[in-house]
Amino acid sequence: MKLIEDAGVELEVVEYLTTPPSVKELDCIVTMLGLEPEDLMRKKEAVYKELGLAGKILSRAEAIQTMVENPKLIERPIVVQGNQAVIGRPPENVNELL
Repeated sequence: MKLIEDAGVELEVVEYLTTPPSVKELDCIVTMLGLEPEDLMRKKEAVYKELGLAGKILSRAEAIQTMVENPKLIERPIVVQGNQAVIGRPPENVNELL
């Protein structure tokens, strides 16, 4: 956030745990990132193991729905500007949007 603020860019923070994205929103974000939905999943989260997702092949729709229902699975932070998005880890990735 500091990189963005220092660049003078106005930002809106979305607390995805309290306000998870919709299926449509997450599908759009995944597309902007140029990733497959499973690439956005945090595989070390306990819920990933609890849901038995390791080794499971999910369709795009199933993977997105699973993340919407279990937002802890979504890699973060995700920075979106216009029709571009990056994962903010490492933080330097954000420079691509500034």
